[in-house]
Amino acid sequence: MQACPYDALYIDPNSNTAAKCHYCAHRVEKNLEPACVIVCPTRAIIPGDLDDPSAQISRIIAQQKVAVRKPQKGTDPKLFYVGVEGDLLAPARLQQAETYFWSDRRDDDISTATAGTADWGGWTQETYDVAHPMPWGWKIAAYLWTKSISAGTILVSAGALVLSPASPLLRVFAPAIALAMLLATLALLVHDLKRPDRFYYMFTRPNLRSWLVLGSYILMAYGAALLAWLFCGLREIVIPVELWSVTALLGAASAGYSAFLFAQAKGRDLWQSPTFLWHLLIHAVIAGAATLIVASTLANDRLGLASLFSQILGGSLFVSLIMNIAELALPHVNQDVSLAMHAIARGRFRRSYWGLAIGLGLVLPAVLISLVWIGVISLAFLPLPAVLALIGVWWFDAIWVKAGQVVPLS
Repeated sequence: MQACPYDALYIDPNSNTAAKCHYCAHRVEKNLEPACVIVCPTRAIIPGDLDDPSAQISRIIAQQKVAVRKPQKGTDPKLFYVGVEGDLLAPARLQQAETYFWSDRRDDDISTATAGTADWGGWTQETYDVAHPMPWGWKIAAYLWTKSISAGTILVSAGALVLSPASPLLRVFAPAIALAMLLATLALLVHDLKRPDRFYYMFTRPNLRSWLVLGSYILMAYGAALLAWLFCGLREIVIPVELWSVTALLGAASAGYSAFLFAQAKGRDLWQSPTFLWHLLIHAVIAGAATLIVASTLANDRLGLASLFSQILGGSLFVSLIMNIAELALPHVNQDVSLAMHAIARGRFRRSYWGLAIGLGLVLPAVLISLVWIGVISLAFLPLPAVLALIGVWWFDAIWVKAGQVVPLS
């Protein structure tokens, strides 16, 4: 559904699976026209075989001016609009309004309108619209968040393990936390499916070009590595370099593969951003360092690792802030991306973005950590900026998921 740039797919309420118009294949096979053609009182829909040069539709396309929607998406569209400029078929060109054009026009204004449109400074005023639901919501944001905590906890622990190989925090608590968050991630993934019972299809009939499938395989391999790490920690066995390095690599892959999954959602231009992979990786480091700060406090770790984790957290917060600024400042590839970024920075998400994702989740924890470094406040306050950083990662993920879906596709 997210990959379709035309908003043509929907969830069938009877089968609870994705469906779309199949051109009434059961009628066409019997040499009948599609049902929409039969019931249209003004014959606004003309079907036919484009490969037949004598068909009416072939003659119309050859003789009249026609346009298609979003040919740049590479879908080779076969739905043609007669006598319409291509720009007027772009939903983003509609001037969104609280009311509709015809219902609020005075009689003496109607003469200035033509066919329900008017000159609105380069925009087209909508006269009728349909609902544009967001297929992805809080469960996808939660899945990104739990995955960041799981992957980041191991990434940071793998680096710290070199300095403190005997720490119970790194040997037992870290893999246990990462495994718990990974299980939560898998649960959210399966629960988000409209037919969770079909999850096994990824094993029986996998599409290896889909990052949903590849990502699931990465998560399962990562889970196996975490179990091995935890087993060594519980049995007080020296964790081999090969094990923690492979686990860290799989952790990075589990954190970053979602960028490629989102990029396959070709209908959502914001999610094609090449910086999203780096956002996910730096969020994993932020979430991991923050989680380990809280865990070191609860576990009463006496090796002074909290100070190391605070340095990692402070540095990653700074990098994330720079990346957010760059994301807003860089030129956008098309109008849909500009509209989505406008919704983030100056539109419906601006308060959540600047107040929670940036202010509460990046700037404030960075300031508090700086105060710890210079000795103004003690190390005992480190869990506070850590929790705030985790809140900031959650809000960025939630906003990014929603903002990618605010631009209508139809």
